[in-house]
Amino acid sequence: MKYRIGMRIPPKIGAEGIGATAEWAASAGLDVLDVPQLTPEVKQACERAGIGIGSIDVGTAKLLSRDDAVRADAVESTKRLMSDISALGGSVLFMCLVPEDHTLPRKEGFAIWKETFPELVRHAEQTGTYMAIEGWPGPAPHYPTLGCTPEMWRAMFEAIPSKHFGLNYDPSHLVRLGIDYVRALTEFGDRIVHCHGKDTELLHDELYECGVLPATFGAKYGFSEGSWRYTIPGHGEVDWGKVAVRLDRIGYKGAVSIELEDQRFWGSLEAEREGIVKAAEHLSKFFK
Repeated sequence: MKYRIGMRIPPKIGAEGIGATAEWAASAGLDVLDVPQLTPEVKQACERAGIGIGSIDVGTAKLLSRDDAVRADAVESTKRLMSDISALGGSVLFMCLVPEDHTLPRKEGFAIWKETFPELVRHAEQTGTYMAIEGWPGPAPHYPTLGCTPEMWRAMFEAIPSKHFGLNYDPSHLVRLGIDYVRALTEFGDRIVHCHGKDTELLHDELYECGVLPATFGAKYGFSEGSWRYTIPGHGEVDWGKVAVRLDRIGYKGAVSIELEDQRFWGSLEAEREGIVKAAEHLSKFFK
């Protein structure tokens, strides 16, 4: 099966403007762009370049506020945004469920989510949009993000059975958390809406130094908290062949979008472009 390979837009590439970004992505052989927002300008730029729209970012902090009025306003504005995205042909809503208050315990955040999100999911059903929640556990030291572990996914999908509430599958987060990224595909494959092409290298010397705790005096590498670092696909622990086989078996038809978070390919336009090209080359061995 042929999959579409895409990318989230790194900062230096994105600074060139959406037109140049879309043109470069298409010239690099990518099929889709994940975009921070979908506007008529963004849609036209992608159409001119012959590249598709992957996911569209949707903020969630206020949807998980402790304040009832803040949440109510956020629900209405998010529903309008979902309608606007749908009208422009977008369908995959990328969400990272980080609450407004980073000290909010996940159990309390889950109770707020359970109250707030059913209305949004009904609107997603009406607009033909799909929420893809990201498994980044959130900022240290509280790690407040909802929906980053199988324990939470099981509870969420029991509370909201609709397929319009699903996952952005990113094995890099599972690797750093010590979660079996292949088993997660087996159990939750039918809820995968979008995929990220990102990897994690486990740093065994650093694991000896500080265990699984964040490094006391700062990580030695970028995109790291100590015993691991995010990398491009092919430079970490993930067996992308196994991922591809299981995505194929469950009938996944979406994109695999490179999320560039790797210190070796960061800091300049040339470095970002090199990282995207190398990541796409590796993924294309399994997804083309």
